[in-house]
Amino acid sequence: TSAVVLHSKRLHITGAAIEAGGARSAQKARVLEHQAFEQVALLAAEPLQAGQHYTLSIQYFANLSESFHGFYKSIYRTQEGELRVLAATQFEPTAARMAFPCFDEPAFKARFSITIRREPKHLALSNMPVVKSVTITPCLVEDHFDTTVKMSTYLVAFIVSDFKSISKITSHGVKVSVYTVPDKINQAHYALDAAVKLLDFYEDYFSIPYPLPKQDLAAIPDFQSGAMENWGLTTYQESALLYDPEKSSASSKLWVTMTIAHELAHQWFGNLVTMEWWDDLWLNEGFAMFMEFVSVSVTHPELRVEDYFLRRCFDAIEVDSLNSSHPISTPVEDPAQILEMFDNVSYKKGSCILNMLRDYLTADVLKAGLVQYLQKYSYQNTKNEDLWNIMTNASIPYSLMFFNFICPTVGSDKNELQGGGFCRSQQSSSNAHWTKGETLDVRAMMDTWTLQKGFPLVTVTVRGKNVHLQQERYMKGVNSPSSTGYLWHIPLTYITSKSDTVQRFLMTTKADVIILPEEVEWVKFNVDMNGYYIVHYEDDGWDRLINVLKENHTVISSNDRASLINNVFQLVSINKLSISKAFDLTLYLKHERQIMPVLQGMNELIPIYRLMERRDMDGTAKQLKEYIIHLFKDLIDRQSWSDEGSASERLLRHSLLLFACVHRYQPCVDKAKGYFTEWQKSNGTLSLPADVKTAVYAVGAQTSEGWDFLLSKYRLHLFNVERENIELALSLSRSKDKLQWLMDQGLRGDIIRTQDLPHIIVFVAKTPSGCHLAWTFLKENWEKVVEKFELGSNSVATIVTGVTSRYSTRSQLAQVKEFFSSLEEKSARLRCVQQAVETIEDNIQWMDRNSEKVKTWLQNNQL
Repeated sequence: TSAVVLHSKRLHITGAAIEAGGARSAQKARVLEHQAFEQVALLAAEPLQAGQHYTLSIQYFANLSESFHGFYKSIYRTQEGELRVLAATQFEPTAARMAFPCFDEPAFKARFSITIRREPKHLALSNMPVVKSVTITPCLVEDHFDTTVKMSTYLVAFIVSDFKSISKITSHGVKVSVYTVPDKINQAHYALDAAVKLLDFYEDYFSIPYPLPKQDLAAIPDFQSGAMENWGLTTYQESALLYDPEKSSASSKLWVTMTIAHELAHQWFGNLVTMEWWDDLWLNEGFAMFMEFVSVSVTHPELRVEDYFLRRCFDAIEVDSLNSSHPISTPVEDPAQILEMFDNVSYKKGSCILNMLRDYLTADVLKAGLVQYLQKYSYQNTKNEDLWNIMTNASIPYSLMFFNFICPTVGSDKNELQGGGFCRSQQSSSNAHWTKGETLDVRAMMDTWTLQKGFPLVTVTVRGKNVHLQQERYMKGVNSPSSTGYLWHIPLTYITSKSDTVQRFLMTTKADVIILPEEVEWVKFNVDMNGYYIVHYEDDGWDRLINVLKENHTVISSNDRASLINNVFQLVSINKLSISKAFDLTLYLKHERQIMPVLQGMNELIPIYRLMERRDMDGTAKQLKEYIIHLFKDLIDRQSWSDEGSASERLLRHSLLLFACVHRYQPCVDKAKGYFTEWQKSNGTLSLPADVKTAVYAVGAQTSEGWDFLLSKYRLHLFNVERENIELALSLSRSKDKLQWLMDQGLRGDIIRTQDLPHIIVFVAKTPSGCHLAWTFLKENWEKVVEKFELGSNSVATIVTGVTSRYSTRSQLAQVKEFFSSLEEKSARLRCVQQAVETIEDNIQWMDRNSEKVKTWLQNNQL
């Protein structure tokens, strides 16, 4: 060939040369650019020979990017108000080409040698440590960084700033440092300790040493996503890394710990072993999200992270139940499609199916398989099937150990032959698993979860001792396509009124039967919702479970209760159950004290209230709000306005008080008002409990002077830790002018950082006064939003789905369709646009079907 094609975007190339190994001189090369493909071709004067080594040298220049990707500019103010500038990188998925010409695809792994020139007052960081610094002039220093290990372009990183740092050495000898703007270095201690613990945990868990001499964690003032796993130099939004023991809430501690755990897990899953192409992004992200829970439950048991895993699976189910969903592993080609892969399906569904696999294979077998996978493919790229093939092999010794049962004929008392040749030992302990006699085919099973979109609905019908099972695809949607052709291998688990020992059964057919040893009062499938499927109980199955909750809800675990709450409302959405049945189930919540079921109850009921509130003609919404408050009133009244208690108690307090104050529960409002007045009198110096601040601010922001006072504090450096709490409170204002000002400022980016704009728009959209403002803002500023955040990004998707998620009228649907179809094709085709349209259609159908029934139920159950 006589051409070399590289990626390059917005780089001005002034010259290029190609030198053959051993040649005396370099030959000039012609440069052709294909902007649409983000590529350049270097044309050699004579053909390049196969097997020969060539060196390319390219001269180019470029401006620092004004967005959040590539090599971009970030600014911050010091405590004294002085403006300072820094430059940082964000290359994943396709922005390394904005900093240097390269083969910008994950499978082109290479070693990188980086040299940076900077002023003496600045500090340069990159993936590797500095090996030497050369003073070129009194105003210029050149830092040479050690050559990296073999890695993908998207993991290269560098920062030039005036950051300060603190450091520690892990027990394996890795130097860990946290870098922040100088004024905030006192908020870096928690992250440093957590990172040291987590890095040590992963080295031991994976039995593979961390291969670099150092791991830096840097908090960047302007940063679009939560964090990025650049090898040896992970970068974070400030709120995802900094923690102030005096001012930060319990949710902030949880978020910081989980984010660090996620990025450090990537140093193995993603950096050491990388997906071959972005269609298998979940091999990076699903794993990192799953490993957050595995690691933090060991390193920080007091955070009880297992309490929050379910929430992720419910979030995944939300998007995965729409026709616009996609298989976990799905083909992508252009940069916008690649960006769209960074969604709840890759991250959250990915982590949920891994959790299901762990429950099915046992933690030890999964771990053995993961370690083999990482060892075999270190410094290489993989596809979906590589993982499953290794998992199948890892489970062989284990299957021989557990599955040496002999299947006798039906009726012998010790064992029973199950439908389809399954056999189960009646003395099975809760960790014994069922299988057919042959080896577990992990690939055949997991392909059903990664190569088809959606998830199964399992319908359970109990007939005496026989439990009849049926599976089909769960599909929302007005004109949802048929679910024929969809079949999953579902690792079913269940408990019954007679036995809380978890029983297991792998369902690989459309229908099957399980024979119980005796008749039971009730049966609950998908124990602790470890499986990624939902369950419908035919006949009086739901009534029996509702009865269990009513009589003594602690008979089943809090995760089981949360999953029943979720499933019952999912079934209403597809018309399998009446809304009155779902509301009957919620009555028990009056006695619920655990965080997951309480939050799940809120997550189901509040959106219904919001839909009703938008269309309320006859006071039903008000009645519904009173019903929700009635359910949680005892729990709200019991909350101390303090920071006492475990992490989950503190998180629950934060959610309950915010809910009560925003929905104007008078005792809460009065108390918050009192706190706000005191705080205002002290000119913001009074220290408020971290977990109740948001509720206090939300109430304070309801008056014009309270709002102005909050804004004046927001602009101060001291209140940086509370930035997001104050933004939420400010966006709850009833003044349209104030809401409009907030969004305009978010776009301008000097008072309110542009990185916060997506959630500010969504906050505004959720308020009655702001719903139309947010939609108009989105339409008028579409071009600017896309330019800043990139087409296909999670930020754009958050805005599109967030602004429209409460729409439920045909005219709103028409407006949304009309606006997006007026845009150029790439925007109109975005997955988030399809999700928004489907959600509105779904809301319309839901309201048509259920609003009258809710009204009737509330009247019949007046409290």
